[in-house]
Amino acid sequence: MRALWALRSALYVVFLMATVVPWALAVLLLSIAWRGPRLYWAAVGWLRLAIWGARVICGVRAQVSGLEHVPTAAQATSAVLLAPKHQSTWETFFFPTLMPHPLAYVFKKELLKIPFFGWAMGRLDMVHIDRSRRTEAWNRVAEQGRRLFSEGTWVIMFPEGTRAPRGGKESYKAGASRLAIAAGVPIVPIAVASARCWPRKSFLLRPGVVPVSIGEPIPSQGRRPEELMAQVEAWIEAEMRRIDPEAYGPQSGPGPHHR
Repeated sequence: MRALWALRSALYVVFLMATVVPWALAVLLLSIAWRGPRLYWAAVGWLRLAIWGARVICGVRAQVSGLEHVPTAAQATSAVLLAPKHQSTWETFFFPTLMPHPLAYVFKKELLKIPFFGWAMGRLDMVHIDRSRRTEAWNRVAEQGRRLFSEGTWVIMFPEGTRAPRGGKESYKAGASRLAIAAGVPIVPIAVASARCWPRKSFLLRPGVVPVSIGEPIPSQGRRPEELMAQVEAWIEAEMRRIDPEAYGPQSGPGPHHR
């Protein structure tokens, strides 16, 4: 069985490499004349292809609940900050294909050096930061975040900052809650158990279902960053135990399901 997974995963990696090069070149060319949402949705086309490939080649499917908790495409003035659990590459591909509004990731600038993929990403309206210069990085996030929210783009930040192992977690940082408070927008916590099918630091994909649970927006007005992030963390980690109970063991229990 593992040999079959390895073969399918290898085919998927070849598929990604074969499609990202022409698509990225197309985005780079289009960026000469296109900007904003038009260019963003053109780039998202490749992410849709990547998620389709994961489903068809590797048998990885999504099961989403709670999408009604985010504003629709018709609600152009409604802005939220998305704060998802981070376990693998899968969700970074998936969320732009799911959400009805353009998303702006906050990411380390080193990703811009990735051939083709990073070059195309650099032409989109995202927030890339230098983690070694923390004050400057935060000022950039706050300034660009406010602008993006005012233009109808949602910011997405992984509170743990890096991918966590299945059944575990990294330290939740208050950057996302600080931005939500500064911009006056609610945070939408999201639990996603992608490591069930695509573990971190691995390209060995296993067929199965990735459950994604979207929580109700948490207001940020009048909150302290640490307090707000503690609420986000509590919801996500409890929900992770509900949607992926086998990863946490019987002692952890299913956790409350907040709706």
